[in-house]
Amino acid sequence: MPVVTTTVLVLGGTGEARKLAAALAGIPGLRVVSSLAGRVREPVLPVGEVRIGGFGGVAGLREWLRDNGADLVVDATHPFAATMTGNAAAATAELGLPLLVLRRPGWAEQPGDRWHWVSSIAEAAEALPALGRRVLLTTGRRDLPAFANPDLWILSRSVDPPERPPPNVTVLLDRGPYTVDGELELLRANRIDVVVSKDSGGEQTAAKLTAARRLGLPVVLVRRPPLPAATTAGTVAAAVEWVRRGSGAG
Repeated sequence: MPVVTTTVLVLGGTGEARKLAAALAGIPGLRVVSSLAGRVREPVLPVGEVRIGGFGGVAGLREWLRDNGADLVVDATHPFAATMTGNAAAATAELGLPLLVLRRPGWAEQPGDRWHWVSSIAEAAEALPALGRRVLLTTGRRDLPAFANPDLWILSRSVDPPERPPPNVTVLLDRGPYTVDGELELLRANRIDVVVSKDSGGEQTAAKLTAARRLGLPVVLVRRPPLPAATTAGTVAAAVEWVRRGSGAG
């Protein structure tokens, strides 16, 4: 068996995290552990060693890193997983471990877009009545209480069902990637007049923005939370090179 010289924890749950785990799996001397929060019932698992479930805050993460002899940490969580990113920054700082935050770029506005930027889910809900009444909501099932407004009809798309959706919410269970044609059909069939999304970035869910542009629909976009002070990378390739340098793999 190959000798493990460096243990890398990848905080995952994103497509970038899975690609990173696959790329690192072929590097001799690396033990790569991918950690998933466990919020999705049937997650798409990365290759290699996987742990599922929370750590129990900064203290729990610090203990896991120490007990498992972690050498490097890559936070490749969702751009809106601010709590996990903050915990990773705090725990690695306390232990003196290198941390890389891997974040895909946010979406870029194009000619014809009617984007309305907001800083929170609450602001998104407040902006809706002036923009439209039939809403495609793609921010996640945990945000539904903010949109409990009898004057709005909400089509909420998520991977897993919410526990208690408000009466004005219709749930659509689906998982990307999505196509522009499929999104156009969805918007037209449900007479959607406004789309709400987080600025997640990436290609997997970008088709809704193209569809909204073609139909001239407004889009409410929630800005990303700020990142802690940490080294960052925007691509999987850059993250692989960071791990190679940190592990001495060349």
